[in-house]
Amino acid sequence: MGLVEKVRIPLFQVDAFTAVPFKGNPAAVCLLPQELPAALMRAIAAENNLSETAFLLPQGSEGEVPHYGLRWFTPTTEVELCGHATLGSAYVLLTEIHPEAQGVAFSTRSGRLQVRRQGERLAMDFPAQFPQPWPEGQEQVAAALGIPPLELYRGSMGVAVLTSAQQVQQLQPDWERVQALPVSGLIVTASGGDLEDQPDFVCRVFAPQLGIPEDPVTGSAQCLLTPYWSQRLGRTELKARQLSARGGELWCRDLGTRVEIAGQAVLVIAGELRIP
Repeated sequence: MGLVEKVRIPLFQVDAFTAVPFKGNPAAVCLLPQELPAALMRAIAAENNLSETAFLLPQGSEGEVPHYGLRWFTPTTEVELCGHATLGSAYVLLTEIHPEAQGVAFSTRSGRLQVRRQGERLAMDFPAQFPQPWPEGQEQVAAALGIPPLELYRGSMGVAVLTSAQQVQQLQPDWERVQALPVSGLIVTASGGDLEDQPDFVCRVFAPQLGIPEDPVTGSAQCLLTPYWSQRLGRTELKARQLSARGGELWCRDLGTRVEIAGQAVLVIAGELRIP
């Protein structure tokens, strides 16, 4: 692996898309003093054993906006886009490192991403995604979920639309069948109208292909869901809830080719990673 010797890396754990500790989606955030080999970052992510670990490398500033390189790793692989670890990274930078800044910019494998303060929330600017109908996947997805979806789409992930939020919440998928799907994961979604406080839509995300059986809260899923629900409901501003065991709240805005995804975060652990 070519370990880097005697490096101490500030390490934070942030619960994203929640204002309450031990809810939302935990992400590890590593502030790198130097670039690390990809194999070493994969090993660190496996050691953390969270759905994602974010690695930040300073790249100067753009005016008053700090600029960082950002990469995301699950316990098994590097991913192209991650919402909750981006939110966690921005929270660490804007509270611990650059408390005077109003936003931060990231260079990533999905292009330039920006995060700005929005009251008590942080708002991320992400690329919108537009999945296409996936009729040939109906039988396989129905077998994986145990129920046939009302609608089925395929983009970077599969998107299965169900009848109700209660149906989404009670779902018990067949993990082996989900893992066998020819996508990087499966998003299950429905209108939130049957819940007491009626969020605009709800979702759950299953990604055993990436080493994440069920993701607690998935910011990147909103890149696909926001355009879909915005068109279906006739509104550009939407509130979403992820119905995992930990749960999470997201405020989304359809910007056409971009999606704004906002949420809160809580710092729960601050420490130091030592190599070796």
